[in-house]
Amino acid sequence: MPIIQSPYTPPFFFRNGHVSTIYPNLLRKVKGISQKRERVELDDGDFIDLDWSYSPESKTKKLAVIIHGLEGNGQRQYVLGLAKYLNYNHWDSVAINLRNCSGEVNRLYKSYNAGASDDLDLIIKHVLAKYDYTNISICGFSLGGNLLLKYLGEGRTIAPEVRTAMAVSVPCDLYDSLAEINKPQNYIYQKRFLRHLKAKLFDRQSLFADIISTSDIKACKSLIDIDNLYTSRAHGYKDAMDYYSKCSSKQFLKEIQVPTLVLSAKNDSFLGNLCYPIEEAKANSNLFLEIPNYGGHVGFYLPYQTYYNEQRALEFFEEMSL
Repeated sequence: MPIIQSPYTPPFFFRNGHVSTIYPNLLRKVKGISQKRERVELDDGDFIDLDWSYSPESKTKKLAVIIHGLEGNGQRQYVLGLAKYLNYNHWDSVAINLRNCSGEVNRLYKSYNAGASDDLDLIIKHVLAKYDYTNISICGFSLGGNLLLKYLGEGRTIAPEVRTAMAVSVPCDLYDSLAEINKPQNYIYQKRFLRHLKAKLFDRQSLFADIISTSDIKACKSLIDIDNLYTSRAHGYKDAMDYYSKCSSKQFLKEIQVPTLVLSAKNDSFLGNLCYPIEEAKANSNLFLEIPNYGGHVGFYLPYQTYYNEQRALEFFEEMSL
């Protein structure tokens, strides 16, 4: 599909990418939404926790599945904001807490990564087997967006109930995104991610001391160190570069057959040039690409409670699932 011309123009202060990125993480507070947790026991002995919220007005056959980003969870404000907006527009929603992201250390040594599409497939099958939804849309943010696009394009059978999808602020070339995050202007983000990831690894080390040592974790000075030490090895990849190469969703976009919108801001400091799949969108009639000038990373602020990406998700889901 041709590139979509975006109408998104925020107030002047939020045209700065760093302001757009930081503000919703520090100051946005989504209220008026209630979540109910469901634990899904997996065949490999592990679990995934789901956080459900419901349309208050009537029982609906429409469900939005929401996937958080790196070190996120079902209580992130961008997840709650989307869930709440969709709930009040006659959609139920379920936020997936990827493995090891629901506040409890998961049971296996592996956890989640940007290419863990098998886990998404398990959850979709669980929802279809247990519940009576006939119209399902999926929205993934950042790392969750990459996971979603890989899931849609890697050749598996997608259930016909999955009508539409949307990926927001997507690092669809993982190494290109890493290189961008490593730039000096992103130092604060890099250090924050590193701190959180190392804390999770120390929790994991207490359960798997025979596999990973505290000295190994302490030696990690960058995100690629984490991916070389843990992410790649724990999930069956040779090293970080092998993981980035095999899990970057950009290579799978040409095979997507479900109508899918990719929304990534031009001033997203986490995304390099290779993360904007312009040629792929032009070549696939099911892939829609919208690149607003503003929005930072998952920061599409509007001067009222609902953000632009939330409005856009509802609009796209409703239009494409008819």
